[in-house]
Order: sequence, then C-alpha cells, then structure tokens
Amino acid sequence: MAQDQNPQYDEALARELGADDYGMKMYTFVLLTTGDRSPDDQALVAAAFAGHMANIDRLAREGKLLVAGPFGPNGDAMRGLFIFDSGDVDQVQEWLADDPAIAEGILKASLYPWYGSAALPSYLELADKLWKEKP
Repeated sequence: MAQDQNPQYDEALARELGADDYGMKMYTFVLLTTGDRSPDDQALVAAAFAGHMANIDRLAREGKLLVAGPFGPNGDAMRGLFIFDSGDVDQVQEWLADDPAIAEGILKASLYPWYGSAALPSYLELADKLWKEKP
C-alpha cells in the first residue's frame, strides 16, 4: 500500500527548511545538568550566569539556538535544555565553548543528535512576539 501524500505539501518551504520527505531533520538536543563545580564566590556564579544568558541571546539571534529553557525544581539535577539548528554535535560543542556557566563547570552539557520537525525554526518569529518582560 502506497503512503498517503500530503495535499498541503509545500515543496519550496520544505526545501527552505531542510526537511526530508517526512517533514523532519536532524538537530542537536542539549541537556543541561548541574556541573561538577559549585563555587562559593557568588559574584563568579552571577557573572557566569549573566554570560550564559548573553550566550543564549547571541546564539538565538544568529539562528543557531532554536529552543532554550530551564526545568522546574527536580531531584535529577536537570537544569535546562537547548535545541540547536544543527545536526553536527561537534559544531554545537564549539558554540557552547563560549558559555561561561558551562566553561566554569557550573553547568554540564550533554549533547545528542535529535530528529524533529523541520518547522521548529519557524516558531522563533512568533515566540519573539510573546514575551512582555525580558527573562
């Protein structure tokens, strides 16, 4: 039995977004957990997290980082996640090298290839219209 074809399929849009025949593509999913280092110097921690947020903003403006956000309280040391618009884990590792919270060992980043909807990058345009106060 042949697969059903999507009557709404937009070949140009699929090509622009890098979609395969299933409307999907590879990304890099990053799980942020508590790192091995817990400095007592609160000024260092504050500076590292200010740099962490600045790095997030820069990567999002550059179109590299599509999703970022913290987890709520949990007992698994899970702090947050990123989804990058690149299936190249080594490349994403290089992008994260500039993140002070990761570089200081306050956060640990675990990177995984992830297969998701190629439409994911298009949500950023809408997301930027929803926040009233900068997080």
